[in-house]
Amino acid sequence: MLLNGHLLEIVLVSFVLAGCARLLWRFYSQYLGRSSALEQSHILARVSGFVVLALVVTLMARGTVGHRPLNPALVYFSTDPLVNSLTLNSIYSVAHAYKQMGDEKNAAKLYGQMPEEQVIELVRSSTRQPLEAFQHPTLPTYHARSPLYQGRPKNLVIVLEESLGAQFVGSLGGLPLTPEFDRIQQQGWSFKRLYATGTRSVRGIEAVITGFTPTPSRAVVKLDKSQQGFFTLAALLQQQGYETQFIYGGESHFDNMKSFFLGNGFTDVVDFADIENPDFVASWGASDGDLFRQADRELSQLHQQGKPFFSFIFTSSNHDPFEIPTGVIEPIEYTDEQLAQYDENELRRHQAIQYADAALGDFIATAKNRDYWDDTIFLLVADHDAKVFGRDLVPIDNFHIPGVILNADVPPRQDPRIVSQIDLAPTLLSLMGVENRSPMLGHDLNDSAAGGRALMQYANNFAYMVEDEVTILQPGKPPSFFFYDYDSGTLSPKQPNLGLADTALAIQLWGSMAYERGWYGTE
Repeated sequence: MLLNGHLLEIVLVSFVLAGCARLLWRFYSQYLGRSSALEQSHILARVSGFVVLALVVTLMARGTVGHRPLNPALVYFSTDPLVNSLTLNSIYSVAHAYKQMGDEKNAAKLYGQMPEEQVIELVRSSTRQPLEAFQHPTLPTYHARSPLYQGRPKNLVIVLEESLGAQFVGSLGGLPLTPEFDRIQQQGWSFKRLYATGTRSVRGIEAVITGFTPTPSRAVVKLDKSQQGFFTLAALLQQQGYETQFIYGGESHFDNMKSFFLGNGFTDVVDFADIENPDFVASWGASDGDLFRQADRELSQLHQQGKPFFSFIFTSSNHDPFEIPTGVIEPIEYTDEQLAQYDENELRRHQAIQYADAALGDFIATAKNRDYWDDTIFLLVADHDAKVFGRDLVPIDNFHIPGVILNADVPPRQDPRIVSQIDLAPTLLSLMGVENRSPMLGHDLNDSAAGGRALMQYANNFAYMVEDEVTILQPGKPPSFFFYDYDSGTLSPKQPNLGLADTALAIQLWGSMAYERGWYGTE
C-alpha cells in the first residue's frame, strides 16, 4: 500500500534519514577522531551488525511478523474479556493502556464548560423523545422506543461500504461510477442527504453500530473503556435471542475491531482466514466479490438454524492501493478534460469503486433469490467519504454519503431530509420490530418529524447542522455560524444562533461524559 500510494513520501523520508545519518557520521568522526587501519578493516562487520540490529528493533516494534503490527485484538478469540486478557503480556497491556489515555481527549478542555444538568437536558431534547421516557437511575439518556413494525422480528444485515462518498455516486450528483447502487436506491428507502459523522472507518462503525455521537477523541472502537459493556446493536439483539456476526475480508484485529466486537455483543467473527477459496487476495485481504460470496453462505446457514440473526459486513476493495481483479469491470471512458483532473492513483480509485459497486450489485441480486431475503432488512451505507479536505472549518460536502434500506415493508422513496449516521440504528430497530431500549440519541426516521440535523467531527472541529444552519465548534474559540448551500456545497457566514450553539456544545460534552462515566452501556 505504501509503495503504490505513497511512493513520493517514502523516497523523501529515505533521503532525509540518509542525510541525517551522514551528518551524524561526520559529527562523530570528528568528535572521536579517525579510525585506525585496524578499526577500518572491520567496517563490514559494523555495517552488518547495524543491519541486524535495525531488523531486530523493527521486529520488536511491530511485535509480530504477520501482515499487521501487534495490537491486543490480534490475540482475542473469546467473548469473555477476562479470557482474552490472559493472553496478553502484562507490561504491554499497561503500556498500551497508558497510550490509550492520550487518545481520550476531553471536549470540555477544547470547547468550554457547561453544567452537567444542562448537558443532559439538551441532549435528551435533541432525541425528540418525551422527557418522561428517561427514567433510568444511572444512564441519563437510556430510554425505550416502541417499534413501528409489530410482526415477527426480522433479521438485519448491514453492509458498510469503504470510502464511498456521494461524490462518486451518480444518483447523488457525483461521478457515474456506481450504476448498481444507483439502481438499488430506486428499490428501497434511500437517503439523499445522509452525512457521515467522521472521516475514518472506525468512526463510521461507531455511528452505525453503536449510534454514539462523534467526539474529538478517537472512535470508541479503539478506546480502552469501551471494550466491554458498551452499547451496540449486537449487544441489544443478542439479549433478544439473535445470532450476531461480523464478516470482513481482511484481518479483523485491524483497528481493534475484533476486540471491540467480541466484547460488545458479537458472538461470531468471520474474517480472511475463514473465506473459502478466495479468487483474488489484495493487500487488505479477500476481494469484495469473495467477501460477499462468503457472506451469502453465512446468511444461508444462519437462516437454516431458524434463529433471527444480525450480520455486519464490512468491505475493503475500495481502499488504497485499490487492488481489484482484472476483467470484472469495464473502466469508464474519460474526456481529455476529465483526464487532466485525475492522477493515476485517482483513476485506480475510480476503477476500485466500479468493482466494489459491481460486487455489491451481484450480492443483492443473489440475496433476492435466497430464502433469507423475505425475513431480512438490509442497510447499505458508506463508512465515510474519501479525500476529505478543503478550506472550510468543516468541509461538509465531503461528509455526504449514500445510504439505502431495502426490504423493510416500506414503499421505495427518496428521502430528502438531512440525516445523520447515528439515526440509522434506531430506524432499523423500529423497522425490524425490536423494542429499542438504549442510550442512543439518534432519531427514528419513521417519524416524519424526525431528522433535519447532522453531526460531523473533522479533526478537532465539530459541526452541528440543522437544516441549512451550521454551528462549528473549534478549540479555544467561540462558535462560528454559517448557512450551508446544499447545491453548491459552500458555507456563508450568518448571525449567531445561541440556541444551536448550546445544543452543539452539549452534544460534544455529552460524548466525553458518557464515555468517561460509563453512561453508554446496556441495562
